Amino acid sequence: MERKNDGKIKIGVCVMEKKVSCSPMEQILERLHAFGEFEIIIFGDKVILEDPVESWPLCDCLIAFYSAGYPLEKAERYAVLRRPFLVNELDPQYLLHDRSQVYEHLKLFGVPVPTYAVARRLHPYEELNYFTEHDDFIEIHGKRFWKPFVEKPIDGDDHNIMIYYPSYAGGGMKELFRKVGNRSSEFYPDVRKVRRDGSYIYEEFMPTGGTDVKVYTVGPGYAHAEARKSPVVDGVVMRNSDGKEVRYPVLLTPTEKQIAWNVCQAFRQAVCGFDLLRCDLGEARSYVCDVNGWSFVKSSYKYYDDAACILRKMFLDEKAPHISSTIPANLPWKISEQAQPPDAVRGRERGTVGIPTQSEELRCVIAVIRHGDRTPKQKVKLKVTQEKLIKLMLKYNGGKAHTEAKLKSALQLQDLLDATRILVPRARSGRESDSDAEVEHAEKLRQVRAVLEEGGYFSGIYRKVQLKPSNWVSIPKSSGEGEEQLPIEALMILKYGGVLTHAGRKQAEELGRYFRNNMYPSEGPGLLRLHSTYRHDLKMYSSDEGRVQMSAAAFAKGLLDLEGELTPILVSLVSKDSSMLDGLQDGTIEINEAKARLHDIIVSSKVANDSKPAGFPWMVDGAGVPTNATQLLTDLAKLTKEITAQVKLLSDDENEVATDSDSPNQPYDQAKALWRTAIDMDRIAAGLPCGSESFLLMFARWKKLERDFYNGRKRRFDTTQIPDIYDSCK
Repeated sequence: MERKNDGKIKIGVCVMEKKVSCSPMEQILERLHAFGEFEIIIFGDKVILEDPVESWPLCDCLIAFYSAGYPLEKAERYAVLRRPFLVNELDPQYLLHDRSQVYEHLKLFGVPVPTYAVARRLHPYEELNYFTEHDDFIEIHGKRFWKPFVEKPIDGDDHNIMIYYPSYAGGGMKELFRKVGNRSSEFYPDVRKVRRDGSYIYEEFMPTGGTDVKVYTVGPGYAHAEARKSPVVDGVVMRNSDGKEVRYPVLLTPTEKQIAWNVCQAFRQAVCGFDLLRCDLGEARSYVCDVNGWSFVKSSYKYYDDAACILRKMFLDEKAPHISSTIPANLPWKISEQAQPPDAVRGRERGTVGIPTQSEELRCVIAVIRHGDRTPKQKVKLKVTQEKLIKLMLKYNGGKAHTEAKLKSALQLQDLLDATRILVPRARSGRESDSDAEVEHAEKLRQVRAVLEEGGYFSGIYRKVQLKPSNWVSIPKSSGEGEEQLPIEALMILKYGGVLTHAGRKQAEELGRYFRNNMYPSEGPGLLRLHSTYRHDLKMYSSDEGRVQMSAAAFAKGLLDLEGELTPILVSLVSKDSSMLDGLQDGTIEINEAKARLHDIIVSSKVANDSKPAGFPWMVDGAGVPTNATQLLTDLAKLTKEITAQVKLLSDDENEVATDSDSPNQPYDQAKALWRTAIDMDRIAAGLPCGSESFLLMFARWKKLERDFYNGRKRRFDTTQIPDIYDSCK
């Protein structure tokens, strides 16, 4: 292509005017123009949309990329006609409109992507024979995705992305969307079913510690990376004083730099942005979850300088190789940076605005936090001989006569509930012929049913059942050769409770807030100085107990000044580590000795009346033991008995209402109740227990406390029950 006598290389900018007028594009084009070697030609919307390509301006190099309303096919025809050098090739840009094609293309070039599967529908709500949905997972072509998982539209221009959470974390769904004001996501606790109105790609949720990494390339050899708060945490966009989203430069690893090179080459897009997920699933790895095409960094003068120099080299090497593309010692443009204090500019580049460059820097904080108040742990034991329950045990223990079955999943607990509903008598018979054992067995079956029905949505963390075979008979084998044993009796053990209360959630959140504001009170925002910049890792671990996970999520909410529900915070920021409790059994002897010693202190008048217990220095800073401790124990036993009697009356009334009803009670959603940040005032106003407990279960709990706290025959108190009574009162 011929150039004018002035020898300048013509750079055509064939993009929508909205993209040309954005600050990053203006900054870079100004720098290119300042070199004096280029003529910048802006096509404009009228030319692009209305004029035939034959009349479009001539150029040597072309900047062209798709955005809403852009005629990509028309730009392709121009490129074929005039043969300019393309910064970003046009044909591969079609791939970016289909997320499944993006993933397939990335895999071809060895770029790691999350595990995924595609559900493609020809029309809305089409039933797919390879797609099934269950409470906590979906299956696509036999590949199972457990919640949490991500649901993305196949259409790359549709940015409404959903994350579905598991029942153990409270369930619900979070919708991610393009920023609207200061919001980038919303949580919907009632939504648990996936969308079926179109084609979607499903992928495993990758825990990233609450950060997203955006990578921007300018040619395959240059990549600038920034971190921001992930929208999956609380959906609140962090903005600086200029109203821009707060982002902080991060260093890419050699592997991530290679990923950037491969993405650039795979789509033949020199200027390209993509999203990187840095996760630690046993080993630290990074995955590409989205490729955006042409993207520029915002508010980084260093990046503008680098991008202009790299693009200049591209243009000169392609169209004027005789001209040196070496970067001049003094860049020819004057920018507003000179008017700014140098420290402020450098601080912005490092993401450390507000922190003096020479100040000490906090490098590490380690904290060990206990969970908040919980509901009492409960256990129901009963021997069962019913054929339905024996068959259920054999179903889930692999048909082994001497092996126990552990039921924790929603499907297993639902099977047990169905069987229990059939076996529980409709009403108490009241027959005199009923033995105490028969009455007690029926009551325990009712407890089992009530626990399983509690919440209406199963969660293995809060309820689990063991069925242990305890008696057998010998029967002939089906083959006729010899005999085999068949269980005819089993011990059923149901464990439930131990759930964080509303007060416990509040305690954990306030502790996190206190930790942030007071741990380093002289440092302005406190610990946000450490984490808000995302220059350091924040790792939060909990055991696999539900109350501990919820405490960790509530603590993180207060610590990081987050908003909204706990479920997304838990899944995004808290890692389960079941090994955290390993070794606690080694302290059993010491724990029992401590309990015995505390018992002696409480019931011993000598210690109780000693105002200065020299032998117990650890009591000096505490409240000590009341002088009338023995009398208080007696009063506590009487009060416990009175409460049990009152709750029994409420339990009997509740049972009569349930018996008179032809249909099961409307289930109360425990998954939502357990994770709700506010107390359910409607239930309290209706005279019902807080949370999702029934009066039957409350009576069973208080009856057990009454029986365990004071043994009338031995006239002995069990002081280890005092914390449980305290928890039950709350």
